[in-house]
Amino acid sequence: MVLKLSEMMRYMLYHSNERKVPIEKEIDYMKNYIDLEKIRQLDKTEIKFEVDDALYGNSIAPLLLIPFLENSFKHGVNNNTEPSWVNIIMKRDCGKMDLVIENSKPTKVAKLNGKDHGIGLVNVKRRLDLLYPNKYDLKIEDTPDHYRTELKLELHEI
Repeated sequence: MVLKLSEMMRYMLYHSNERKVPIEKEIDYMKNYIDLEKIRQLDKTEIKFEVDDALYGNSIAPLLLIPFLENSFKHGVNNNTEPSWVNIIMKRDCGKMDLVIENSKPTKVAKLNGKDHGIGLVNVKRRLDLLYPNKYDLKIEDTPDHYRTELKLELHEI
């Protein structure tokens, strides 16, 4: 667990200010995050993570995908006493990365001190507009029992 945390910290410290990073670094960060969540969730959450090898050899803005992943746990399965699930699929399709993250939602939603959710998604949309103008498509589906995010993003070879 300490090794995974140190790899995550190293990525944030040394690569977060770069304009682009190899997508493998972003995927490794996601894998470490998921591995830590698996430990935290204690078998009450089924987590699937599928990555298409065709994505490798491309670059992406650092830490761009992480807020979607974090939200799937923070607002989806954390503090849920019922069995829950998170599915993450990353694939390459016609020169674009297609990321789909789906998660179950608790039947009872806890209020965050009477406040609405944070501004993370707003900031991600802003970053996408700045870094990938007219080169992405973001769809969000929020139903009573699940949340689904799909991001299609033009890829650039390294």
